[in-house]
Amino acid sequence: MATVVAVIASTHHPFYYRASTATGEDRPPFADEWVRKILTFRETLTRADPDVLVMVGSDHFHQLWLDNMPQFLIGKAPFYDANWYNEEREFGLPRMLLRGQEDLSGHLLREGLDAGFDLAFSNELRIDHSITCPIITLRPEADLPIVPIYTNIFAPPLPQPKRFVQLGRTIRELVESWPSDLRVAIVGTGHLSLELGGPRQFGPHGPDPEFDRRAVEWIANGDLDGCLAEVTLDSLHAPGNATHGFMDFMLMMGVAGAGARADHVDTLDLFHTMEAYFTWYPNGAPTA
Repeated sequence: MATVVAVIASTHHPFYYRASTATGEDRPPFADEWVRKILTFRETLTRADPDVLVMVGSDHFHQLWLDNMPQFLIGKAPFYDANWYNEEREFGLPRMLLRGQEDLSGHLLREGLDAGFDLAFSNELRIDHSITCPIITLRPEADLPIVPIYTNIFAPPLPQPKRFVQLGRTIRELVESWPSDLRVAIVGTGHLSLELGGPRQFGPHGPDPEFDRRAVEWIANGDLDGCLAEVTLDSLHAPGNATHGFMDFMLMMGVAGAGARADHVDTLDLFHTMEAYFTWYPNGAPTA
């Protein structure tokens, strides 16, 4: 059976690529520290030596719209075009072509349906920065096949937080039941406190530093019970109007498992958000 060699959760700031490649007066003052943190984070995936990446993210109303909004969707295509025009224009993100792992996609879809998740699928999925940004930060060669999984964190009615956790647990079980000898890393991205288009968007840090502090503690310590006791669909409005993306972090806590302490934890306060990076090694940290 397949082996889960790493579970990784992070934010997906779309300006990293532009900040990290800028030079001279165009290079922001925080870029060097950000790059140092990303290079350390990247090494956590490199050490795991995966063959396949399962990528959890959320479409930012690029391909999925209110006329047809799945709660949970699996891509099952041989290739995925990546990034959209506005992401190229506003964030400087490159166009990408990513290879798919159709066999694992089909396994997750079939077995996921049988496990009680009514999953949608797409054979023509174009993916956006929620998946390409972690590929840029973690595997800039973009040479590994992927299985993209999209969640609905934007368009009510949303699934309950506990459903995200349940899906995370199920993804882990299904990957480990895949009849393959390949090594799989499960990577997911979300948000901590986040405000988009509101009065708290452009501060020196995220709109709710106290929520960010508690969230990092929950994730780093695998405190699913504490997290689920406090986080509801209603409560997520208070830290910022786009904080429902934190449920993708909760999904990844489900993948890692209750009580699983992260092997790598790092954060960085930026001009309107806290960036956060976590890695778990289910089978123990790999040796160099």
